[in-house]
Amino acid sequence: MYEYINGKLTKITPTYIVIEANLIGYLINVANPYAWSGKMNNTVKIFVHQVIREDAHTLFGFVSESEKALFLRLISVSGIGPKSALAIIAASDNEGLINAIDNNDIKYLTKFPGVGKKTAMQMILDLAGKFDSTGAVGISLLDENPMSNIALDEALEALQALGYRASELTKIKKSLEAEPNLTSEEYIKHALKLMMK
Repeated sequence: MYEYINGKLTKITPTYIVIEANLIGYLINVANPYAWSGKMNNTVKIFVHQVIREDAHTLFGFVSESEKALFLRLISVSGIGPKSALAIIAASDNEGLINAIDNNDIKYLTKFPGVGKKTAMQMILDLAGKFDSTGAVGISLLDENPMSNIALDEALEALQALGYRASELTKIKKSLEAEPNLTSEEYIKHALKLMMK
């Protein structure tokens, strides 16, 4: 099993990044691919978790060990798969997530894509009181070259890839367009905050 990969970031898409290490390109699914934009063509360290299924071997990547630990806790809950766990992590308000779990806030938890009332209740049952300060993690990589329309388009595409419906994104698009100088990562974070209200 892999713990982390050190390599050159060679590709960013709405759902994954590619890290080249020892002449091998690793396709790694991440919560917010555009958080890595400022690191393009640079050497990066990414923590990984491999999921092996009959039809696929998939790598999931994280900016820190604590983010990986949160992912592993989430996928341990019945009803939460890796894709749903990434969508939850992408919201980047992990303190809010932990508070919601510890305070039985089902309404907050069901705002995440793929999380219904039954799954939210299971999250509370399995995870309440099990987080410490290392559970509060966030993405801190910054894109230094914001391009408004392209950045917004990339952000919306990434949000759809995480499972948010086009109708949900349409409701917040005007609010996002009112902030023309954000990076893709910032648009994603802003959009998630708007949808969690």
